[in-house]
Amino acid sequence: MRYLHTMIRVLDLPAALRFFCDGLGLVEVRRRDHEQGRYTLVFLGQPGGGADSPQIELTHNWDQSEAYTGGRNFGHVAYEVDDIYAACQRFIDLGYAISRPPRDGRMAFVRSPDKISVELLQRGEALAPAEPWISMKNVGEW
Repeated sequence: MRYLHTMIRVLDLPAALRFFCDGLGLVEVRRRDHEQGRYTLVFLGQPGGGADSPQIELTHNWDQSEAYTGGRNFGHVAYEVDDIYAACQRFIDLGYAISRPPRDGRMAFVRSPDKISVELLQRGEALAPAEPWISMKNVGEW
């Protein structure tokens, strides 16, 4: 058995792609438009990860006009990053709030435009605690 993907329903596909591709660094692996069902599936993976790497499936239902609820109840997806501070700064630069800053140099949470919690974990040992992260407070839910 192998893990394939996690599916997330998204209201605004371009906004979700900006978050996961520009913010997190994932790349589009494949896309399928289903005219009869009126939805698009976009699979995102790690650059160079190949078909065996875990993927996020973004499901965009064309006729959905209201925001999906229950994103926090979904739980979260987690990604290991090379530099937690740089990853968080990239999201801030893109206009996203860090819900749970990496005060410990190891873990942070940010939420997608569809309120999906994304956990960022420092690869290897935690980085030395540093400002502005140490003083940053939690924002909203994570």
